[in-house]
Amino acid sequence: MKQEVNRHEIIAKITPLIENTAVRYKLIPVEIEFIKENHRWFLRIYIYSYEKDVTLDDCEKMTRSLNDFLDELIPVKYYLEVSSPGLERKFKSNKEFIIFKGRRVSIKLKTPLEGETEKIFKGEILDWDDNSGLKFFRFDDGEELQIPKENIQSAKLYID
Repeated sequence: MKQEVNRHEIIAKITPLIENTAVRYKLIPVEIEFIKENHRWFLRIYIYSYEKDVTLDDCEKMTRSLNDFLDELIPVKYYLEVSSPGLERKFKSNKEFIIFKGRRVSIKLKTPLEGETEKIFKGEILDWDDNSGLKFFRFDDGEELQIPKENIQSAKLYID
């Protein structure tokens, strides 16, 4: 008999546990993903630290701390993967603009800003507001831009 799995319910149930565990190690869960690939379930947790680079040791601590508790909350067999977001990760939610404040990003706009022709900018996140959008420092000319969130097509971390 095939078991129905509501992945959104499972994520809602496990998120507080994951967040509390991450805080113990001074980490932040950037993304929690529960998906089925090739007939197998995967729980992927991407963690970040303001204080240091995420290490294999950090991933291992999170995995060991969560394993038994998650097994009680997830009714199907799954594979747990804990990792850092990656060096040039594409943003998947607006909260990442807050998490990665001060970091270098590449922003792609839906339409050019008034008086501009370009739609892709590299710079630094200065601030994020859910109403007014992104305050951004553009590296090309040292100008501060205010970009409405509705005009952001994509954003990703980048390194030189």
